[in-house]
Amino acid sequence: MTVTREFAFSQGLPPAGAIPGSPGTFDPDDPLHGELLRLNVGPQHPATHGVLRLMVTLDGETIHEMEPVVGYLHRGKEKAAESLGWRKFFAHTDRLDYVQPLLNNVGYALTLEKLAGVEVPERAQVLRVLLMELSRIMAHLIYLGTTSIDLGAISMFFFTFEERERAYNVLDAYTGHRMNHSFVRLGGVYADVDAEVEQALADFIEQFPAKIDQFESLLTGNRIWHDRNRNVGIMTGEEAKAWSLTGPNLRGSGVDCDLRKDEPYSGYEDYDFEVPVGTIGDCYDRYLVRVEEMRQATRLCSQALARLKETRGAPVLMEDRRFVLPPKQTVQTSMEELIHQFKIVTDMPLPAGEAYQGVESSKGELGFFAVSDGTSSPVRCHIRAPGLMNVQVIPLLARGRLFSDTVAIIGSLDFVMGEVDR
Repeated sequence: MTVTREFAFSQGLPPAGAIPGSPGTFDPDDPLHGELLRLNVGPQHPATHGVLRLMVTLDGETIHEMEPVVGYLHRGKEKAAESLGWRKFFAHTDRLDYVQPLLNNVGYALTLEKLAGVEVPERAQVLRVLLMELSRIMAHLIYLGTTSIDLGAISMFFFTFEERERAYNVLDAYTGHRMNHSFVRLGGVYADVDAEVEQALADFIEQFPAKIDQFESLLTGNRIWHDRNRNVGIMTGEEAKAWSLTGPNLRGSGVDCDLRKDEPYSGYEDYDFEVPVGTIGDCYDRYLVRVEEMRQATRLCSQALARLKETRGAPVLMEDRRFVLPPKQTVQTSMEELIHQFKIVTDMPLPAGEAYQGVESSKGELGFFAVSDGTSSPVRCHIRAPGLMNVQVIPLLARGRLFSDTVAIIGSLDFVMGEVDR
C-alpha cells in the first residue's frame, strides 16, 4: 500500500522532486569557504528526543559531518536480566521504549514462551493485539506531537497529546497504571477486561479516525510542514536495508516489510490490514507512513474488539503450573499454593536452549534473544533495539543538509534513548 495524499498538492504545493536537493559538500579549495566549525549539540538538546550528543562539523550552515554519541542513559538492562531472572525482568522491559511499554512486554513474553514451548490462550492473544496496537497509536502520537512542536507547529502538540490522554485513561482503567504497566505475563495477560473498559476502548477507537483526519488537515497540505520535510533526509530502500533499519523508517523508503505480515505472531495472520510504504524515502514519506499506520492500527483494534465478544469468558492466562502463579484466593487459604507461588516468583526455571522473537514495534523490529541453561536466570538476554539503528543512520541523512534540517531528520527517525542505550 503506497501512501500518497493527492490533496497535499491541491494548494499549489510542488510535486515530488520539484524542490532542490541537498546543498553542496565542502570544497577546501574553494576561496569562498572558510574553516570548518566543530560544534557539540547536546547531550540534552530539546530536539533530540532523549539524552543524545551530536558532534557536528559545519561548513557555514551546511553539515559536513555529524557523529551521534550515545551512552548517556545506559543502565545495563541486558546484564540486569541475568541477575534478576526471567520473571522479574518483565518490569524492566517497560523502561526500554517507555512510550510503548506494553509492546516491549509482549516481545519479551513471546521469547520466553518460545523457549518454554507453551501456547497462549486465544483471548489473551486478542488482548495482546489490542494492547500492542493501542501502544502503536500512542507512540506515533508522541512522534507527531513532538516533531510538530520542534518544527513550529505548536497546536499539533496539544491536539495529539489530548488523544494520548484519552488512551492513558483507558489503559489506567484496565491495568491500574498510566505507564510502565508490566501487564503482560508469560502465557497471557494479567487480567481480562471488564465491560466498562471494553466500552472505553470501543469509544476511543470509534472517535479516533476523525482525529487523524484533523491532524492531516493541519499538516499534510501545510506549506511550511511540506517544505521542512519534503526531500529532506532522503534514504533509498537499499540504504535503509544496509543500515539495518526496520519499521516505518524502512517502509518510508519503499520497502514493504512488516513482521506482522511476514512472520506473524499473536494471531496477526488472522487480521485484515495493509502495510503502508513510501515512494521517496524522505522525512515527509516517513510522516505519511506513520499517519497511515495509525489508521491501520485503529482498524486492527476494531477487529480485536469484535473478537473479544466472540471469546468472552475464555481464559486470558494459560494453566501451566510450571510458569503461572496460582490464583490469589487459593494462596491465601492453602500452604501448598503459597509455597507454589514462592517457588515460581523466586526460582522459576526455563528449559535449556535459546530463542529469539521479534515484534513490529512503533520504531521497528524489537527483538529479544534469550539463552537458558535450564535455571531461573538467563545466561544471556540480548535486546535488538530498533532505535539504535535509527540513531546510527543520522550521519547519512544529515550530511550535506542545512543545520536547520537536523530537527526534521531526527524527528522523522523517531527513537527513544531509553531503548537505544538500554
